[in-house]
Amino acid sequence: MTKDMTKGSPMKLILGFSVPLLFGFLFQQFYSLVDTVIVGRFLGTENLAAVGATGSINFLIIGFCMGVCSGFSIPVSHKFGAGDYSGLRRIVANCVWLSIGFSIVMTILTTVFCRYILVLMRTPDNILDAAYTYIWVIFLGIPVTFLYNMTSGVIRALGDSKTPVIFLLMSSFLNIGLDLFFIVNLQWGVSGAAWATVISQGVSGLCCLLFMIKKFEILRIRRDEWAFSRHLCGSLCGMGVPMGLQYSITAIGSVILQSATNTIGSDAVAAVTAAGRISGFLACPFDAMGSTMATYGGQNVGAGRLERLGQGLKSCIILGAGYSVIAFLVAFFLGTPLATLFLDASEAAIIGNVRMFLIFNTVFYFPLALVNIVRFLIQGMGFPTFAILAGVFEMIARALAGFVLVPVIGFTGVCLGNPAAWIFADAFLIPAYFHVRKVLQTRAQSRG
Repeated sequence: MTKDMTKGSPMKLILGFSVPLLFGFLFQQFYSLVDTVIVGRFLGTENLAAVGATGSINFLIIGFCMGVCSGFSIPVSHKFGAGDYSGLRRIVANCVWLSIGFSIVMTILTTVFCRYILVLMRTPDNILDAAYTYIWVIFLGIPVTFLYNMTSGVIRALGDSKTPVIFLLMSSFLNIGLDLFFIVNLQWGVSGAAWATVISQGVSGLCCLLFMIKKFEILRIRRDEWAFSRHLCGSLCGMGVPMGLQYSITAIGSVILQSATNTIGSDAVAAVTAAGRISGFLACPFDAMGSTMATYGGQNVGAGRLERLGQGLKSCIILGAGYSVIAFLVAFFLGTPLATLFLDASEAAIIGNVRMFLIFNTVFYFPLALVNIVRFLIQGMGFPTFAILAGVFEMIARALAGFVLVPVIGFTGVCLGNPAAWIFADAFLIPAYFHVRKVLQTRAQSRG
């Protein structure tokens, strides 16, 4: 059930590992997109804007959870690459203890303070209550977010990128059915969309957990290996927390940009919501490439195969460049038809803004490809602090867009926020990669 990425053609390994991941991210975006389509079509533009107004705070918190779990999986890939299965099981056991602790604390804090945050973000009054209802349910589901991301991260760290996709596919169809049932039949409004997401993710997380227990013999943890270790938990937090903070710091910039967008009005928020869902769908290959490079980098560093890092990076960059062209063509020629999935054709001004946002973003998809590929490779190599610094650069760029561009040029400034963030991050990440690779080579020479 595992895959060794320390031997063989990097291009074939990256393609073989990333394609199943791509389907997983696509399905994840698919049921997020379906949420938005159903909300927009059945509940109207204001409720669509309400869900969209929570996007940045959602990313701030849920992104932290995902980043922490991704960081936890890196020591797992190191141990697997080194063949230390007892150490691997001890790490997984302590991942469980940490995930339980993080999920309890974060659920309490976020459900208590989320309304205050929405008010501080200057969420328009006509959508504030619906936005609060939606995000409160999402935050109530933080434990299942940890469950799915922790279990799927461990499975991927062992080289199996297919199984989490299968369970995600199942939960995607479940999510669609629950969306329709809760919103159309029970008329729960935006809370129905939130509950559908939480329940579906909980199901996929449970499936991953049961699969891990049954199928991976090297993960069958013995009683003594369940012991809580301050040292291991410290190491795991040293990997996980920086990666979580990278997401959150990046999201702070998104919160600032979202706040600036909120001042333009609910129509602008609705446009960004629809465009963001489409853009997220188009960006899925970059997410898959990033997760692939984290596992690839982790296993090869664990095995001491440092010469393969550059080979893998080159192969993945070629894939990213090719797809960037395809994504731009899709946005340019299909931006308007895609916008009408979420909005009535009579909303011509909003639809035009959706297309403009998509074109501005996809023109700069190659810098986005580099952000994902290089950042996750650096994380897999064991240097998560650099992810935080890259997030700081993204935050600065989005904050500048929110404070400077949006007040001056309006919605065009919103469209420029993401491209500026990606370029700022690349300006840091590319030199950082060569630095950390040199550090690893120096360490290897000193041991040898």
